[in-house]
Amino acid sequence: MNKTKAKRNRTLIFTEKEKNIFSKKLITLSRKVEVTEIINKTINQDLFEVLEFLPESFVDLLFIDPPYNLNKNFKSNSFKEMKTKDYIEWIDSWISKLVKILKPTASIYICGDFRSSSAIQQVGEKYFKVRNRIVWERDKGRGAKSNWKNNTEDIWFFTMSNDYTFNLDAVKLKKKVIAPYRENGKPKDWEESENGNYRLTHPSNIWTDITIPFWSMPENTEHPTQKPEKLLAKIILASSNENDVIFDPFLGSGTTSVVAKKLNRNYVGIEMDKTFASIAEKRLELAESDKSIQGYFDGVFWERNSLMEQKKNLIK
Repeated sequence: MNKTKAKRNRTLIFTEKEKNIFSKKLITLSRKVEVTEIINKTINQDLFEVLEFLPESFVDLLFIDPPYNLNKNFKSNSFKEMKTKDYIEWIDSWISKLVKILKPTASIYICGDFRSSSAIQQVGEKYFKVRNRIVWERDKGRGAKSNWKNNTEDIWFFTMSNDYTFNLDAVKLKKKVIAPYRENGKPKDWEESENGNYRLTHPSNIWTDITIPFWSMPENTEHPTQKPEKLLAKIILASSNENDVIFDPFLGSGTTSVVAKKLNRNYVGIEMDKTFASIAEKRLELAESDKSIQGYFDGVFWERNSLMEQKKNLIK
């Protein structure tokens, strides 16, 4: 029997009929291409099949969320855990070939967990300048019985050179002021509102305001390692400008491309699984009429679980 979807379950529905429709928008490469042939497209192929066909020096921001070094199934594909040495060689095998597609001013963000983070650092240092390591709270699940609960992941921030984009004012976090300070009776470095007292703060490399996509969020899909739109919005706003090109070689269900579109950037994504690539195309179509990003409202990022952080999601 088909289960009835719970009323508050807003996970994206994707049918076989839709797969047949949206898969027609996917492209494949069999020769060297110009940027105009792939811009704002989803390439449905194995990354290693297309590396030699990509144009040179066209990417402003490279976001990479590769399989972490553990056993994981991704529908038609799977990844098997390797020895650390082999995982480092695997990362190097495609990072070394992606360097050519980057502009001299490009920024690079690579995701990992505690198993893969050191490998990412070692390979990244070979080709890029290390800027920072972001640690973000991935608070999901009830925990482990014989170990510390693993609820953080890393994002390594690299650049090609010392000339790169970082839009500080675009990624400030709006936080509630617990003990507001006044000067001459007026708020100092904070503002009063009917929803509470808030202060805009500089972004740090520890992110505790991210909500993992789950069943009550319309951005949620069936992809097992989907990244939140809010996370991508922080990276894209900080390290690119409007009309820049954002590239994701492990696109999954399309979050990078979707957020790039919502923020008026161009995008190119590669995903080898046809179902996930097709889901990305459906999400891109939905983004044409819905530009909202949960947790990003009025041009600022709000703390997780705050009223304003949820406002856009609640009024849909």
